[in-house]
Amino acid sequence: MTSANMELQKAVYLALSGDAVLVEKLGGPNIYDHIPAAAAFPYVTFGQTTVYDWSTDSEVGDEHLFTVHVWARAGGRKQVLEIMDLIAIRMSRAVLALDGHRLVNMALQYSQARNDDERDGYHGLLRYRAVTEVMA
Repeated sequence: MTSANMELQKAVYLALSGDAVLVEKLGGPNIYDHIPAAAAFPYVTFGQTTVYDWSTDSEVGDEHLFTVHVWARAGGRKQVLEIMDLIAIRMSRAVLALDGHRLVNMALQYSQARNDDERDGYHGLLRYRAVTEVMA
């Protein structure tokens, strides 16, 4: 069985890359785990993931804290905010299937948009909290 963390990222990726409106706004399927050297802006990346074991005597499960990043240049803050809204809407409606695990719940904890001088552009961040348990 694969890890719940890997299954969750795969399901989130499939949900985002399967959203035609989001893909159009990105100018293509620009959703990455590892950013290609020639990646065109705007794009979405997976960021930090932290997993905590919340297992009990009768249940086995994990709490996941993960981030989704949005990067833009020419479209500025407005473009970052529009993409962040599309991601938040998609994730709030997504039914995520995880092999060997069940998604108990998932919610957006916070979002942030800011100027990023290091990348000469704008950066958006969405932080999610999800709880999974092993399927019996």
